[in-house]
Amino acid sequence: MAMPKERFFLILISFSSLIYPSQSRLSYNYYSKSCPNFNKIIQETVTSKQITSPSTAAGTLRLFFHDCLPNGCDASILISSTPFNSAERDADINLSLPGDAFDLVTRAKTALELSCPNTVSCADILATATRDLVTMVGGPYYNVLLGRKDYRISKSSYVEGNLPRPTMPMSKIISLFAAKGFSVQEMVALSGAHTIGFSHCKEFKSYLYNDTHYNQRFVQALRNACADYPKNPTLSVFNDIMTPNNFDNKYFDNLGKGLGLLESDHGLYNNPMANPFVEIYAKDEKKFFQDFARAMEKLSVYGIKTGRRGEIRRRCDAIN
Repeated sequence: MAMPKERFFLILISFSSLIYPSQSRLSYNYYSKSCPNFNKIIQETVTSKQITSPSTAAGTLRLFFHDCLPNGCDASILISSTPFNSAERDADINLSLPGDAFDLVTRAKTALELSCPNTVSCADILATATRDLVTMVGGPYYNVLLGRKDYRISKSSYVEGNLPRPTMPMSKIISLFAAKGFSVQEMVALSGAHTIGFSHCKEFKSYLYNDTHYNQRFVQALRNACADYPKNPTLSVFNDIMTPNNFDNKYFDNLGKGLGLLESDHGLYNNPMANPFVEIYAKDEKKFFQDFARAMEKLSVYGIKTGRRGEIRRRCDAIN
């Protein structure tokens, strides 16, 4: 006996909601009625902060990665530690996350709470602000689904092994991303975020005297730049020395010239699985932008919390 058409579609819809329980509650116009000025407030906050502090774009992009990869894009990275709990932001790999990025989220949250109290999640603020900043510095625009909730749990112990370190072998970084559902191509595209921002000397100084992958003039310049690192641990160098403030494909072009800054940059170029994509992106910025945008759209819904699994925090640095 044939199944009635209405029942078939009802079962299909129910089945789809089981497969994608989180994404099904998200939408691009989630705040159109509850907070109609959401996009305007984010854009104004982002523009003001980036003009005042030009490193905000790179810092916020890094903060977003460090929030999403361990256990999903849920703003758990923003929660401060208490005497009873060491939060994610106090894991050693997160101690160098820039204050400007946290400040941006705080400013946006304050403005949104005045306009539409207890409505917009910190997770949505961070995801949208990251996209707007990438676009502001020349990168691709991509869509951001909205409706995330803020997670109530943040533990520093969750971080170790869930974020790539500059000293990790590329094979391990590939495995880390694969475990979270990301292909080698997506991993390489996301690594293109290093086209903006900087790294502290401590992340690469130990390789400056025994790594043959560096361009010789470049490595000498790095030795000079980091010479006073023991006395000044804040010393840093741009990840992309050619166009450090522009989101473009020069990062990939640099890798083939020995101008990669971190050991993981060299690993990206020398790994046989990753290198073909590095070569493609070095030659074709449009292709890099397309793949980066798709990878960011995918990352932005990784491990999100919706419904009762999360909350709308009144303050982004503390659970309600």
